[in-house]
Amino acid sequence: MKRTFFILFASMLLIAPVGAQETYESAKIAKQDLNGTARYVGMGGAMEALGADISTIGTNPAGIGLFRHSTGSLSFGLVSQQDAKNFSDANKSNMSFDQLGFVYVTHSNDNSFLNFAFNYHKSANFDYILSASSALNNASQNKQSYIKGALGSMSAGGFNIGKNSNGRYIGYESNTSSKTARSFNQLDYLYWNALLVDPNTHDYGYNAANGYLFNREHSGYIGDYDFNMSANIHDRVYLGLTLGLHDVHYKGYSEYVEHLVGSGGTPVGDVIIADERTITGAGFDFKAGLIFRPIEASPFRIGLSVATPIWYDLTTKNYTTLFNKTTGVGAYDRGDSNESYDFRLNTPWKFGASIGHTIDKYLALGATFEYTDYAYLDNRYKDGGYYDAYFDTYYDSSSSDEVMNRHTKRTLKGVSTVRLGMEVKPTQPLALRLGYNYVSPMYSKFGYKDGSLNSEGSYYSSASDYTNWKATQRFTCGLGYTVEKLSLDLAYQYSTTNGDFYPFTNGMSASVTDGGGHTTLETNNVNPVSVSNKRHQVLFTVGYRF
Repeated sequence: MKRTFFILFASMLLIAPVGAQETYESAKIAKQDLNGTARYVGMGGAMEALGADISTIGTNPAGIGLFRHSTGSLSFGLVSQQDAKNFSDANKSNMSFDQLGFVYVTHSNDNSFLNFAFNYHKSANFDYILSASSALNNASQNKQSYIKGALGSMSAGGFNIGKNSNGRYIGYESNTSSKTARSFNQLDYLYWNALLVDPNTHDYGYNAANGYLFNREHSGYIGDYDFNMSANIHDRVYLGLTLGLHDVHYKGYSEYVEHLVGSGGTPVGDVIIADERTITGAGFDFKAGLIFRPIEASPFRIGLSVATPIWYDLTTKNYTTLFNKTTGVGAYDRGDSNESYDFRLNTPWKFGASIGHTIDKYLALGATFEYTDYAYLDNRYKDGGYYDAYFDTYYDSSSSDEVMNRHTKRTLKGVSTVRLGMEVKPTQPLALRLGYNYVSPMYSKFGYKDGSLNSEGSYYSSASDYTNWKATQRFTCGLGYTVEKLSLDLAYQYSTTNGDFYPFTNGMSASVTDGGGHTTLETNNVNPVSVSNKRHQVLFTVGYRF
């Protein structure tokens, strides 16, 4: 009868409880959705040069300078995933509160004045269900942990397995070191203590699987709170500056099931990894923008914008359980691991250029180009701090996780975003809108989650899966109706992204010598599974002009 054990992962380790984030987890926090007012979304967000929409507060702050009247607006709607499968308590469709803001316009007699604005909007909606399944051939997640142990040292990309004073198997940096290897993560700990070691002979080995089933429920959001000051200079030049505060609430729960087989290919049962992770915290950034009309007699406008990195201070927690549902395999039928640590994350700079043009009062055209190089995502770990006696405040210091950042540069790349939009007014109260976005891939086709890195990001990892998402396309439309000072706007957005899902790193290998002196090359190969994220959004905005 196998025993159940519960062990706090951190209590087994000799590394201080500081951490940095892994590349694929950080990328979830860094990317943003198209969201805001229904007018902005209906035009595909291509309003950075046109301005006069409160959603430009976060993309080109100079757009607030084109407001002529003080305005308030409120937006909410429904987000639905087209291709989702039911899992856990996740819903395919969810209501969403998306935007609330106002603009205060100061008037002047010389066509030059200042505007002030505040806006809340949901810049990322994490609600998404990811499902994947496929056959496996002489591969498994526990084989990956086995191979890392067979590599024998952290310098070789693995660890040297041994028992600590509590009788638990730990991966050390080498056979002469008492330091826990950073390449020894929470999954490795669970597999080596629950599954890989025979409790009677103390020999160790892996079990291949003939297939797997994976489901993950994502939920939560990032809320942006933007404070803006903008200037209109003689109706020719518009300047804007925005301070942004970002509030992160992410939760993911996944279940990964492998159908294990014995040496002869006979099924021996399942192993299940249930993993729950949360990421919470806050960050801030600054955004600056310029809009100008190069020809005084023409409404044609050019916009330029820049956004600093978002400097995040975050906390992540996980609770991970291994369920051993096999017959005669391993020492325990259950293992648990949980962790909590603080870290920092700096997103890359963002640059934008845009053009806009209007024809009388019935046609508006806009185009925006933005560029962000996610290869320069900066994963950071806290390494100390200092106390300011004057302000009676303690400040943390942090350093870049250079090893993980080099992995990020190999895995992520520069992203170009093109937004196009138009608005037609067949009659003065009625507006019809269309928009389109193309967002180039953030992930390299050959990127992978590397659990062998000498990094806190790998060390605290509790999941081995990753998805290399491809380009995103968004199609939008909308309509608006104005009744005196009241405006009612409705928008629809369809976004689609495809990706390649891997349950664990493809191609990890090690040479293994058996008791008879025979050496074989053990390789853990897995083919990607095509997955997609097809999302529908319906958004409604009510606005009032004072």
